[in-house]
Order: sequence, then structure tokens, then C-alpha cells
Amino acid sequence: MKITIISFDNWGYNKHIVNLLENKNHIVNHINFNDFKYEYPSILIRLYNFILKTIFKKNLKNIYYGNEIIKKLKNNNETQDLILTIKADFIAPEAILEFKKYTKKSIAFFNDSISRCPKIKRTITNFDEVYSFEKDDCEKYGLKFLTNWIYPIQKNDTKNNAYQVFNISSKDRRFSLISKIASILKEKNINYKIIIFGKKNKNSKSNVEYISNQIPLNEVNDYLHNSQVLLDINRIGQKGLTFRVFESLGLEKKLITTNGDIKNYDFYNPNNILIIDEKKTNIPFDFFTKKYNPVSEDILKKYTIETWILQIIN
Repeated sequence: MKITIISFDNWGYNKHIVNLLENKNHIVNHINFNDFKYEYPSILIRLYNFILKTIFKKNLKNIYYGNEIIKKLKNNNETQDLILTIKADFIAPEAILEFKKYTKKSIAFFNDSISRCPKIKRTITNFDEVYSFEKDDCEKYGLKFLTNWIYPIQKNDTKNNAYQVFNISSKDRRFSLISKIASILKEKNINYKIIIFGKKNKNSKSNVEYISNQIPLNEVNDYLHNSQVLLDINRIGQKGLTFRVFESLGLEKKLITTNGDIKNYDFYNPNNILIIDEKKTNIPFDFFTKKYNPVSEDILKKYTIETWILQIIN
């Protein structure tokens, strides 16, 4: 098959989709529009875009992304069997509709919720099929349910748990809770590594570490390997499972999460997964002392990137 992946791949997760498809002898074109850099030509244009976003729900950056993607599709000059778009809410809906000129089938996958990203709602009618990791959105808008996936991380047989808890997150409204959890871990003398990606409000006295540039996924994987427990903080209004959940499954690491919906999945085991309350956060020390209970291969297989791709292309 001739397949184009269009994605805002700022962390590098989608590259695993490309690699696997190529290994299965598909002809793959990856348009990573995270590489496209839009700059406002003047302060007036920046002000104009603010008005455009506020009143007309349009964004010059989204329009720019769409135009650049269409240029890439035109230059490819081959009709695709499938175009898969991830993070389509970053692209102008008019451009998404035009994708259909270059493919037999146009599919979208969203790993954000419509309550958090309302722009998703304006794009879903422009695809032939739409998948979402958010169960409520699937039920409300008639989308197909599909989780994130376990991507291939080479296992490290040398158990070097330099950190008892690890988390890396972008700085957003989750920050106050992450900072609170870091304080609790510190009080309990639980060793942790919590990294916040953000360019503002750095504080040398904080309980977390700040970075101003995103680190590559292979470096994140090193931290994952060297940690006993992964920390997962879901966004407000989101039930869909983050990649941290699937990293914990793939590496057989314990997980602390604020996502209560995880108990409804077949891999849930309270010995492996600690669900914490955002308001009354309690992290018992014995969670760290009990051994991990392996999840069966039959269950794990359902969440691998191979199974994920098969569902999309079939």
C-alpha cells in the first residue's frame, strides 16, 4: 500500500508507525508538520490572527500547516491508498477536505478529547473514518474507539532503578498537581525524577526539574528504563489513556495515575496500577515494595503498535 502519515510528531511517537509500515513493505511518506515553522511577519499580523481566532475560529498557523501539507501531497504526485492524519485539529478544516484529492481513503486518529480541544469537532466530518482514544467522544459523535499503543522499546535486562518514580510532562494546568505529588514523594523519601517542559516560570527552588527544549524519545526511554514506577497525570476532562500507560505495560513497570477510568481496562491490576485522587492524594509506600504482576501476552498483544496499525489499515 501507498500510505501517507500526516502528524504533529513533536515527541517522536509516530515515527514508530512509519518504521513498522516500512518493515511490512508499504511505501510510506511521513509529513511531520512539527517541522514547519510559522513566523508572524509583523505585530499587526499577530494582532489580526488574535482577532481571527477569537471571532472567526480560524488560525493563520493552522492555515499555514494545511497549505504546506497540500504542497507536499502535490509534489508526491501519487495517489495514496491511505492518508492517516494525527492531530488534525492543528490543521485548517478546508485543507483536510482537500486531502481526499490525493488518497483513496482519509482517516484521522485523535488522542485528545473534544472537551479539551473543541477544534476537533470542526474536522471530523472531513474524514472517511475517525478514531479517538476518548470513549465519551466516540459515543457522542459516532467515532471509532482506539487507544494509544505500546511502541517498541528495547528492554534492558540490567535492572537499574535509579528513580522510584518518573514523569515528564509539558507545563500546563496539570503542573500544580504534579508539584503537589513531587512534594509528597519528597516527604516520604521516595526518589523521583519529574521533568517539566516549559519556557516560562522556571524556579530553582521547585521540587521538579525544568527543561526549555524537548528531549528526544530515546532519552525519555532511558529514564523509563531506569525507573521503578511511572507517573501519569491525565488532563482535565480526559479519560483516554496516555502513552505513559502503554510504556508501563511494555516495560512491565508499575504505574501511578490520576485516570480512574483505567480500572475499566482488561490489563488493570491494583497491584501494578495505583489510582490516586487529585484532592486527597495518598501514595502508600507498600505499593513500591510489592512485585509487579506480569500481564498476559494475549492482553498485551491487543495494545501493541502492530495491532493498532492492523485496525487502521484494514
